Amino acid sequence: MPRLSMWRPNHSNDFKFLDRIINEQFTVGGTGINVHLYLGPATQTDSVDETVPEYTNTSAQNIQDLLFLENRDRSYRPDIFNIRGIYQVANNDFDLSQFGIQLSTDTIFVTFHINNMVQMLGRKLMVGDVLEMEHLKDYFPLDENNAVPAALRKYYVVKDANRDADGFSQTWWPHLWRVKCEPMVDSQEYKDIINQGPGVSTIYDAFININDAIIAQAERDVPLSGYDTSQLYTVPVKTGVGPDVPNSLRADNANFDVPVDSTIPKVDSQTITPDAVITGYLTGDGVPPNGFPATSGIEFPNYPNIGDYCLRTDYLPNVMFRWDGLAWRRIESAVRTNYTTGAANNQTLKSGFFNNAGVVATKGGNLIDSRQGLSKALRPPED
Repeated sequence: MPRLSMWRPNHSNDFKFLDRIINEQFTVGGTGINVHLYLGPATQTDSVDETVPEYTNTSAQNIQDLLFLENRDRSYRPDIFNIRGIYQVANNDFDLSQFGIQLSTDTIFVTFHINNMVQMLGRKLMVGDVLEMEHLKDYFPLDENNAVPAALRKYYVVKDANRDADGFSQTWWPHLWRVKCEPMVDSQEYKDIINQGPGVSTIYDAFININDAIIAQAERDVPLSGYDTSQLYTVPVKTGVGPDVPNSLRADNANFDVPVDSTIPKVDSQTITPDAVITGYLTGDGVPPNGFPATSGIEFPNYPNIGDYCLRTDYLPNVMFRWDGLAWRRIESAVRTNYTTGAANNQTLKSGFFNNAGVVATKGGNLIDSRQGLSKALRPPED
């Protein structure tokens, strides 16, 4: 009589019997879960980056970005499979003991029957697959203005998968597959699944609207960078004035009764001089002090009066000049601009340098974008 042993090098009748019993437990007590199978990164064409290869086939083993090891554009199978799973339901409590507010129970561990899973899906669940919990649908959403009435679905993303330690029977063969899941976020990776809900606004859209509102209020509170000195009155300055100094050398040219050059007209004593302009970090706004008028253009006016201001718009940044009777004196540069990028920043280097959308041609004839991602900027040169 052979010795008794539960172990067999292959799936014995004992294993098959236990496997059917375990599978029946999932049918009786498991919850229905819709599975969105991850197929692999989206097909990329005309790639000139060695770290972003082109694949001839769609496979979950492909990697979209070899530098950052990311699959940002993911493709999911349009067919949805329904299988049974079991997990421990817990309350989502906020954890205030850490740095910031966190959900302490937002990670769940779901167990599936291996043979039933492979029979239904064609493979085991892997990282990247998305689970839709049918029993967690919200049939009473707050947003009643959706174009299409629909329940809010609850998605979880598989972050890790392995055999369950509790799933080994007396035959030492595994029967259960355990996956670690986290809530799916509204991001680029899962757009194939998020776009399946017509008429339902996403969290991404809400965040964009919130961000736009914050930027609009910030531009209203702080419209320009630097310091606003327009509300300050500037007192005329007289430097170098003395009994032995001719009037033509005075910084303000004030009280100039008889000019040496008869072509220079008489100067108003209240004319502001360049030395009287308030200077500091980002105080130049291209506006004359004390609300004086100014002309603007790419050239100076032909017949200026002493004390006239002109903003030259062909300078980068724009420059304010003042005519003192002898020359156009440089007053200040218009360096105060909006914090946000756009057409309003074209007069400074904030738009032309930091957000340069131009293309640079190298000696070899290659075209390089002035503004590009780190994955392209850190690309190793060819030998």
